[in-house]
Amino acid sequence: MTKFFLAGIIQGSMQGPAIHSQDYRTHIKEVLLRHVPDAEVYCPIEHHPNSLDYEDAHACDVFLKHTAMAGDADVLVAFLPEASMGTAVEMWEAHHRERIVLTVTPMAANWTVKFLSTRVFPDLEAFERFVIDGELARLIASRSETTE
Repeated sequence: MTKFFLAGIIQGSMQGPAIHSQDYRTHIKEVLLRHVPDAEVYCPIEHHPNSLDYEDAHACDVFLKHTAMAGDADVLVAFLPEASMGTAVEMWEAHHRERIVLTVTPMAANWTVKFLSTRVFPDLEAFERFVIDGELARLIASRSETTE
């Protein structure tokens, strides 16, 4: 089984209790489930859709749990149309644990993106082609060979 963690912008730079559209998560999850036969995909927003309403102690527990899960996953897929501090922390944890970090963003020159990502894609279509063309499967297989 290949464990995926879907990281990505939720609040971004919004200052109030609002979130960005989360439609990207459905698309990424469908691509992975359709083309990676043994994929197990964890999407934080699916398990915590009302997290902005959580009391601080519970929100902190969820944040720290998700950060740990990002490091435990085999592959972290990050969607960053703009900066996201939470996603950056998840990317760091995955990178630090030597996991595959795939980032979909126009911010390829951003140091967090540049230095923590295994691969960077300018948009969802490029990421989808990477998966459909079997490049993701080859990357996972090559990582498995080096860790065995």
